[in-house]
Amino acid sequence: MKKIVLMIVCLLASTQAFAKGNEKIKFFSRAKKLLATKVYYDHRETFYCKALYDEEGNVTLPKGFYTSNFKKRALRIEWEHVIPAENFGRLFDAWRNSDPKCFNENTGKILSNRKCVELVSPEFNYMEADMYNLYPAIGSVNAMRSNYRYTKFAYGVENTFGSCPMKIDARKVEPPEYTRGSIARTYLYFEHEYGIYKMSDSQRKLMEAWNKMYPVDEWECERAKRIESIQGNKNIFVSEECIKLGLY
Repeated sequence: MKKIVLMIVCLLASTQAFAKGNEKIKFFSRAKKLLATKVYYDHRETFYCKALYDEEGNVTLPKGFYTSNFKKRALRIEWEHVIPAENFGRLFDAWRNSDPKCFNENTGKILSNRKCVELVSPEFNYMEADMYNLYPAIGSVNAMRSNYRYTKFAYGVENTFGSCPMKIDARKVEPPEYTRGSIARTYLYFEHEYGIYKMSDSQRKLMEAWNKMYPVDEWECERAKRIESIQGNKNIFVSEECIKLGLY
């Protein structure tokens, strides 16, 4: 009897962990197409550097922008996970320990962590495809940001990309001020919606501070409305503030 009760509790806990958030868009590739054609179709501007891009994803680099690495990727946009896929992917057993389904007996090869969890964990796929967490970024900026945490440097750090006010140092990132509110509300949304994901205390304090310091603007509200109409759920940290301002 005790064993049955324990199994029920575990099942409920598991269901609760994935009961909210994105339950409609299953694949990252689909989310990218929807963002390009249904959300950003009239606002083709990259998140961090405000670079313009065309319908095909070709970037017009801002004057004074440069990159020391991934130069070819600077010519195209990529859809950046503000909360890196690795940060929530490693919470899944298939990411950490692989899975028998990820081993190809014919070739002797094992799928990468990300490919493996994509294959065996539907919950991960929904999190990976959550459009609230995806923003257009210059490819080289996306690559160099990697999975580094956001911060506010307590010491002087020069812009990593010239005229673009994005700073990367010691495996940490200080994003431009005009992105910080959106970043904060994305992190708060993700933790609220997905029970498996938790921020550290220090990261949560930073996001709560940025949420207050950098309020929503008209585009953030419009973006959230468009995503809700496609994905079917709200980012309440955005929508509630937008309603107060009459922008939702």
